[in-house]
Amino acid sequence: MKEKRDLKIQAIENGTVIDHITSGQALNVLRILGISSAFRATISFVMNASGARGRKDVVKIEGKELSVEEVNKIALISPKATINIIRDFQVVQKNNVVLPSYVEGVVRCKNSKCISNSSEPIESKFSVLQSEEGVSLHCLYCEHVISEDIAENLL
Repeated sequence: MKEKRDLKIQAIENGTVIDHITSGQALNVLRILGISSAFRATISFVMNASGARGRKDVVKIEGKELSVEEVNKIALISPKATINIIRDFQVVQKNNVVLPSYVEGVVRCKNSKCISNSSEPIESKFSVLQSEEGVSLHCLYCEHVISEDIAENLL
């Protein structure tokens, strides 16, 4: 007999639920949001859960709504994520993240010789491309491409 397993996570009164995060990226999402042990609100996360679209991670954060910059960073590592705003235990807004076509000052170029890594006060600039293989970032200064471990290069 097949056993049914229900996943139960406490509902939040006000805050954000980030759903459909690429499997294995929940901890990077928490890092993007600056959430550490010092954060005092309730945080729940599930990693590698079964979903309609395959494996996914989910993060629930009590008392926090995300900034545009935070959502853009999440989109770089999880372009199919959804952001749900919760108020009084109800979803009041649900949006898919939108992968920006361009980011500035968000990612560090991996090329150590890139001018954005010099002592000059120049912020990194990348064009963002999505293909079947995933997201890739193209440095507008040195043309270096970052297509793996994007989360490790986020500023």
